[in-house]
Amino acid sequence: MQTPIYQIDAFTNTLFGGNPAAVMPLAYWLPDSVLQAIAGENNLSETAFLVPTPEQEDSDFHIRWFTPTAEVPLCGHATQAAAWVAFNKQEWPHDKVRFQSKSGLLSVSRRPDDSLELDFPNLEYEPCPTPELIKAAMPEVPNAAFFVPNDTNYMVVMASEAEVRAAAPDLQALSRLGNQGLIVTAAGDQCDFVSRYFAPGVGIDEDPVTGSIHSVLTPYWAQQTSKRSLTARQLSKRGGDLHCELRGDRVAISGHAVFFMEGSIQLP
Repeated sequence: MQTPIYQIDAFTNTLFGGNPAAVMPLAYWLPDSVLQAIAGENNLSETAFLVPTPEQEDSDFHIRWFTPTAEVPLCGHATQAAAWVAFNKQEWPHDKVRFQSKSGLLSVSRRPDDSLELDFPNLEYEPCPTPELIKAAMPEVPNAAFFVPNDTNYMVVMASEAEVRAAAPDLQALSRLGNQGLIVTAAGDQCDFVSRYFAPGVGIDEDPVTGSIHSVLTPYWAQQTSKRSLTARQLSKRGGDLHCELRGDRVAISGHAVFFMEGSIQLP
């Protein structure tokens, strides 16, 4: 069975920037073991799989996301990449595409400047002591942290952009968090806030640009800055730029995406 697959660079307007994601439209769901094997073979931080949902009035596709080693409950950049494929490769006729997911209904809208705006949940966060495991992996972190229960992440706030840029956690130690990742953030020098994201326990040493973490970064920095509309940059090697807006219990996350390649997978 020949199945098409696409690779898109998300949250960038420059090829080889942002975060690469694989997108694989399907007519029906393959076994989970096959989906996971494909994601492992792709060896990208995320592979998104889509199946149409014509029987549902409130969604157009069912979307699932897999890292090389695990399925995750929410992913921003691969959702943006999936929307790019729907709009540009599947001739989706509308300016909005709706996805049913493990995190509820998500949508992506095509804007006049060709950027793509994600409508994501506003994720709650709760203060907690910084886990000793994180302190061991990154001794410079503060003693206070935040936990994001609906996205299995911890978040630490550093004193400056320079500290975020210089962060070099012990990834082997950090991998003992298992399926929990670490968001490192600070106020930005030339944007409202910056971040980096590490999740070695699910096969992602450092994610280039992570749309989903902005579901918690946006409400946090909106509270800190008293601004509802914010600019953000993820300080990975590839880097990525996002515009974020707090809209009550939802967060709008927008940016551009660039097509890299397409091909097909031969399945038994």
